[in-house]
Amino acid sequence: MNGPRTRPAWTPPLRLRRSPRWERQAPTWREARPALIAEALARAAARPSGNWYVVGASRETAARDRPYGRTVAGREIVLWRGGDGTLRAGPGECPHLGAPLRDSRVACGTLLCHWHGLALDGGAFAGWQPYPVHDDGVLVWVRLDAEGGEPPLERPVVPVRPRTGSAVDAVFTAVGRCEPQDVVANRLDPWHGSWFHPYAFVGLKVVRTPEDGGDDGFAVDVSFKVAGRLVVPVRAVFTAPGPRTVVMHITDGEGMGSVVETHATPLTAPGAARPRTAVVEAVVAASGRRGFAVARAAAPALRPLMRRTAARLWRDDLAYAERRWSLRSSGRFPG
Repeated sequence: MNGPRTRPAWTPPLRLRRSPRWERQAPTWREARPALIAEALARAAARPSGNWYVVGASRETAARDRPYGRTVAGREIVLWRGGDGTLRAGPGECPHLGAPLRDSRVACGTLLCHWHGLALDGGAFAGWQPYPVHDDGVLVWVRLDAEGGEPPLERPVVPVRPRTGSAVDAVFTAVGRCEPQDVVANRLDPWHGSWFHPYAFVGLKVVRTPEDGGDDGFAVDVSFKVAGRLVVPVRAVFTAPGPRTVVMHITDGEGMGSVVETHATPLTAPGAARPRTAVVEAVVAASGRRGFAVARAAAPALRPLMRRTAARLWRDDLAYAERRWSLRSSGRFPG
C-alpha cells in the first residue's frame, strides 16, 4: 500500500507560474468583508499589552557612547546603555531645566546632561523616574503605564521566533499619519495582497479565517514573486497577539518557521488631531536548508535588501492605513 506522498527534501523552492494579468485575477472584495476585519481588530484591541510599546531595533541601540531619543504617545523617551551594557530608559526631559536628554552624552554608563552636567545612572533622581525597558535581542520595548492604562506586565508579549542564532533578522521603521488600529487593520486584511502589491505577490488565497474555527488567525496560500515567472509558494498565518501587533508565521513552504512582526507604535498622544504612528517591522527569516548557513554569514549584506523589500510594501500599506484614518476621522469610512 502506498503511503502519503511527501515533498522530497531536495525539492527546489522556486516554481514557474504564469500570472494572470492584473485586471483578470479573481476579485477578493466579497471575501474581504468589513465586519470580519472589524471583529478581528476588536479582538486584537481587547488583548493585553501590559503597556509595552516597541521603540526600535536592538541593533540601533547597541552603542554605549550615546543616548537614543524616541517619542511614544506624545512622551519623550531617552534610552542608553549602562556600563554593563544593560539598556536603560526614562523621560527624555532633564529634570533640572528640561534639556533634551537625547542630545546629551554617555560616559561610563552614566547619562550626562549637556546643558549643566546633571548625571543620571538609570535610577530615580531629582524627580526623574526610569521606565521599565526590555531588549528581546531583536526589538527594544518600553513600558509606559500612564499612557497604556492597562494592568502592567513584567515583560512584553514577544511573539514566538526562530531559535537565536539560526535566523537572519532585519528591522524596518516607517511613519504614517494614522493611528495604530489603522496599521493593524491593514495587516488583518490579507485579501488585498495580490491586488495592491502585484509586484510582490501572486495567487493569494485566504484558506482559513477566524470564523472557520481553530486558532484566531487568517491562513493564506500565496506565492512571493522573485523574478519574471519565478515564485516561492508558502502558507502564511496572520495573528494579532496584542492591540498593536500583527504577526505573520510561515507555516509551510520555503522559509517555514520564519516570522514577520508588525508593531504599530503611536508617536502622538491619544486623540491627536493629526496622529502619527511608527510601523516597526521585524523580519526574522529561517530555513532548514543547508545553504542557509551561508545566508546567516552574509546577514550584514542581506539586511539592507530585507529592509528595502519591506519599505516598498509599506509605501503602499501606509497609504492604505492613512486613507483608512482619513475616512474614519471624517465619518466617511464605510466599514
